[in-house]
Amino acid sequence: MKLHLVPARTGFDWVRLGLKTFWRQPLAFISLFFLLMAMISTVSMLPLLGSVLAPILLPFMTLGLMVATSVAATDNADGLGNVGDLGRPTGSAMFIAVFDAMRTEWRSLVVLGVISAVYFVLAVTLTALVDGGQLMRAYLFDEVVTPEVMKSSEFLTARTLLMCLNLPLSLAMWHAPALVHWHRVEPVKSVFFSIVALFRNFGAYALFGLAWFGVFMLAGIAIGLLATVLIGVGAMGSDGAALAIGNILMIGTALVLAAMSLASTWFTFRDSFDAN
Repeated sequence: MKLHLVPARTGFDWVRLGLKTFWRQPLAFISLFFLLMAMISTVSMLPLLGSVLAPILLPFMTLGLMVATSVAATDNADGLGNVGDLGRPTGSAMFIAVFDAMRTEWRSLVVLGVISAVYFVLAVTLTALVDGGQLMRAYLFDEVVTPEVMKSSEFLTARTLLMCLNLPLSLAMWHAPALVHWHRVEPVKSVFFSIVALFRNFGAYALFGLAWFGVFMLAGIAIGLLATVLIGVGAMGSDGAALAIGNILMIGTALVLAAMSLASTWFTFRDSFDAN
């Protein structure tokens, strides 16, 4: 395995290929995404340990969406690696491949998950320097946060700090699950190689992020306008059904877009690492 450097414009190609592959089998991608999200959400609700155990499952989710995309892309690819229009993959084949990969690599994925959990706990603990431990107690000890505390500048600053501290973790885990699966890289080394790949191909990943930001913005504007109309209709009605539909549309669209973006990450991995 060696790092493959790509031109910056490849970032746009990754988004295009991800969207095209997603729409070849959208129900399978959405079902898989919601299933994995439900597993993580269920674990996160466990008293005390939930917030620590949930990050352990994140590498499973990352690998799952990548494997699903690889199956869909392989069944629809031409000789140049572009996704074609024929040979629609079956949802069952995608699910079988995903859970087979998880079963095979579960030990390495757990190691990556433990690294994520330890880093997350340390990051949350550091926020205590800003807000006196309010955010830390809410995450780690399930302490109820009052509306007054949530609106305080210290609490908001702590949340912002946590988001910034979690960014390196996201970069480290971008390719790590895929590296342990497709290239048999040790978990700790995979974290290092993941970070190196993102920095060496910074231009492509920056355009990849900007392109997805644009997709989210356009979809958000469209759904926001539709939801505003529905909410306006619901405000004038008596049952509030339109209001509920508007809220569901906004939340549902955000989750579907998240599934799309995660599906496209396999192309970033495929083009960043050369097995030859």
